[in-house]
Amino acid sequence: MKLSSTAKLTVLDGKSVLITGGTGSFGKAFVKRALESKAKKIIVFSRDEQKHYEMSRVLTDKRLRFFVGDIRDRDRLMAAFRGVDIVIHAAAMKHVPICEYNPIEAVQTNVNGAKNIIEAAMACGVQQVLGLSTDKAVSPANLYGATKLCMEKLLISANAYAGDRSTRFSLVRYGNVMGSAGSVIPLFRSQQKNGQLTITDPRMTRFWIDMDEAVSLVLRGLELMVGGEIFIPKLPTSDIETLAEAVAPGTPRTTIGIRPGEKLHETLIGAEEARRTWDCDDVLVIWPEFQFSSRTLNAMRRGTPVPENFEYSSDSAEPRLDLEATKAMVARVA
Repeated sequence: MKLSSTAKLTVLDGKSVLITGGTGSFGKAFVKRALESKAKKIIVFSRDEQKHYEMSRVLTDKRLRFFVGDIRDRDRLMAAFRGVDIVIHAAAMKHVPICEYNPIEAVQTNVNGAKNIIEAAMACGVQQVLGLSTDKAVSPANLYGATKLCMEKLLISANAYAGDRSTRFSLVRYGNVMGSAGSVIPLFRSQQKNGQLTITDPRMTRFWIDMDEAVSLVLRGLELMVGGEIFIPKLPTSDIETLAEAVAPGTPRTTIGIRPGEKLHETLIGAEEARRTWDCDDVLVIWPEFQFSSRTLNAMRRGTPVPENFEYSSDSAEPRLDLEATKAMVARVA
């Protein structure tokens, strides 16, 4: 069952929606889809003034608002969150090598920024906060993954801090987004022009999701969330050699070795989390360790527990895409 067939835009109808990191790859895709709904207001929150300007020239809907601001600035978040019903938290430092060389900056944005969002959301009476996470948060091997794991823990525990307030916090977690800024598909296409691709390790595997599916996952999460869950899509995987051949067939490849902080394979659900994971048809749901609400038990009845010893890792997950299926996947990326 594809997420796009289950996620409904009606979850945004009549709502004021704010997205942090709203001028990024995901943010722009989400805003374009949200404009198809009957949302009352859509607020783009980002620290990049130039990207705000460029986005506002293309999207001119009267429901759009553009807030220049940084999630490190709690006062600015407080001003932006007034009257907001839904916050999608997509802002982050995400490039692994940059986070490794600028660790304090990564913590300030990815960890302290999440804390600011939690406090501002509770103070302003936001109803739903949905954070975006990554497979790199599972048993992290780099600082980026560690900061995203902290972000996950903060947002989940925020449901306890919220107490009898109506604000609820949940997350989505997914793999590599095809064609997003800094991803490997645009890199291979660029390298193809020079006649040489660089491969980190031919054994490397990754989970893949396209941008439309990532937006659908967020909408589905908003539909289902009661607070504290992590929603995970069922994704295809491929190895890097097959991907390289699909993007740039016949182009010579050089193996350069894994970069600092990279893994051979990524994991979306670890063995310990599997004990709290239910299969809910179109998504997998990791339930919180603590039941923040009686609604959680009712929500759990929608699915079934995953098998014992379950682990969702890119080296063993199905489906593993062959060359033709990988070419079809790559063709969807503009």
